[in-house]
Amino acid sequence: MNYPTVRTLTAVALAVAGTLMWNVGGGGGLHAATAVAEKLQTWTVSRGTVGVRWNRELAADLGLVLGKAQASRAQAAEAEYETFDLASNSSLEFNVRNGNLSAFTGGMLQARGGYLIDTPAGRIDLTGFQLRPRAGNEIILDIVGNDGKAWFFVDRLMYELIDSRQRLAVRTMDLRMTAELAHRLGQPAAAGWTVAELQMTTDVLRQGSAPDSVAAASKWHGTAVPGVPGATYQADLFMTAMGFQYSRCNGCTGAGGAGLAVFTPSSTLRNNVNNGSFAPTLAGDPLGTSTALYAADIPWWQKFSGSNPPYNNDQHPYLIWNLYRFNADGTIDQIGRSGVKHAFLTLNTGCIENPGNSHILGRGCSDVYSVSNNDSNSSQGPRSEIIPATNQWGRCGSIYDTNCDGLANATPLGVYDERLVVRESQFSGAGQTGATYLFESWYLAREDVNILNSMATIRATFTRSGSIWAVGGNSQYKLGPAIDRWVEPTSRGNNVASATVSTSEGNVKLAAKATNLGGGRWRYDYAVMNLDFARAVTQGAEPNLRVVSNLGFNSFSVPVGSATLTDIAFSDGDLNVGNDWAASISNGVITWTTPNNANPLNWGTMFRYSFITDKGPGATQIAVNLNIATAGNPQSLPISGVLSPITARTR
Repeated sequence: MNYPTVRTLTAVALAVAGTLMWNVGGGGGLHAATAVAEKLQTWTVSRGTVGVRWNRELAADLGLVLGKAQASRAQAAEAEYETFDLASNSSLEFNVRNGNLSAFTGGMLQARGGYLIDTPAGRIDLTGFQLRPRAGNEIILDIVGNDGKAWFFVDRLMYELIDSRQRLAVRTMDLRMTAELAHRLGQPAAAGWTVAELQMTTDVLRQGSAPDSVAAASKWHGTAVPGVPGATYQADLFMTAMGFQYSRCNGCTGAGGAGLAVFTPSSTLRNNVNNGSFAPTLAGDPLGTSTALYAADIPWWQKFSGSNPPYNNDQHPYLIWNLYRFNADGTIDQIGRSGVKHAFLTLNTGCIENPGNSHILGRGCSDVYSVSNNDSNSSQGPRSEIIPATNQWGRCGSIYDTNCDGLANATPLGVYDERLVVRESQFSGAGQTGATYLFESWYLAREDVNILNSMATIRATFTRSGSIWAVGGNSQYKLGPAIDRWVEPTSRGNNVASATVSTSEGNVKLAAKATNLGGGRWRYDYAVMNLDFARAVTQGAEPNLRVVSNLGFNSFSVPVGSATLTDIAFSDGDLNVGNDWAASISNGVITWTTPNNANPLNWGTMFRYSFITDKGPGATQIAVNLNIATAGNPQSLPISGVLSPITARTR
């Protein structure tokens, strides 16, 4: 099967326009990184269709009342998009240099149909909306209404040439609010927010030729480096930037409320830059330089795209995200968790070596998954379908292939499923006075040699404005997990500890603090972060792999000796007391256990365990124990180097 190239038009893409190439019908092969110089070419497209998938919940919260789609094509019941024809007497021009769409230059495309949108300040007529290049900004298309004003704009186009290069298919683009519209709605902070996703397919009226390319060998993980005895290419993916946006809320009333809010990231990654010498992939961060001396290419095949190298399947990375609260009393809670976003193509911008194939991430190449992509029903899935340590997806029996026939089912998800959903009272209100917040986002790539640099955290603030929650404070970016910002891994002293255990089944981090409460009382807090540990039970093999289960841990034990414990606590951050782990003390050990394996500590998840005692920590550290929820050998996982009152003296 052949796969044409997909590109995204962003400011980054413009900056590196000379490094990108068409790969029309390129299949699984790679092409040389050097672009062939060619003259500027002008392309023209016309006719076709444009589809709109609104975030209707967010639109309503912002005060946009969307009327029924007018003159839309008939859609299947499960379709996410409302589709309109494009007028045949409209056309759009853009320049291509070295095979890369470098700028929109003129013309426009007009939809035959659209929407009437009511706002508190009047009606916006988009019944024949136009997509026009924005003057002075070569990478943006304005959405112009019948009044001649641009109330929205689109960017971050991902596109491919299909049907023997006779049609241009834009698979996704973000539709955002202009600053003028945001001010009109009384929500200036919402300027630039993504409120819809667009798709478009148009006929190519004028085109240039694709640049020549020279075939080159694939640099998959484990492949020998030519001319360097014993050296192999290794996969190491970096998270380089991210931000979060409010998407919707079910029953939100404001600070301290019971509504369920959804927050969605835009996450940017980059492949390792090394090629025989060490250089920073992300400068200025302790984790920013890869230990892999030679960067491997990373497969990025869309699900259900067939048998592709190097695993003869549709292997692709995954993305998850979490939300943490650092409480005023010094404790930490993970209060929000997403499902899994299935990646489907890569931009390959800013490359050092561009493979010329948007299903392969090359050395030094970057990619971004934006808010609309990460809030799509057709790309989300449960974490339970992934073996995280190997980053294999159990397609067989998954929500997208329930009968294991290799064909995609219609998406079964709604707009709150597999999203990061958190109750308002968890991030706002008097009960959270003095708390601070961190968002965390991860990319998971197969055979990644260092998962810690493919995850990162940023500070977050939440402000209620009318019917929306504005997310601010997207700052203090740092590679690594949130638990490492609660207790630094290099921290030393009697009152803190940090430890990591790595096994063939995955990795686990533990951080502990002993806090002097005064009056001879000490609180011990243990945060256990299951990074990617799962004891997977599977059936079959790729590409028809089925993940029967992938559970983590079902009990956590801490030796406490003769210490008297009070205020024993457990936090999984979900406010559901019915699934809390129960604590028991026997033979000088306190053990928390999940009832009937109902709420195990699975991958990508952090739980906290706490108690108060009259003994402070001593100089000697001990081992705690995690019991694995699925039978096997070993049955438990000890973690050494942890503080405890067992070796302490009364203070």
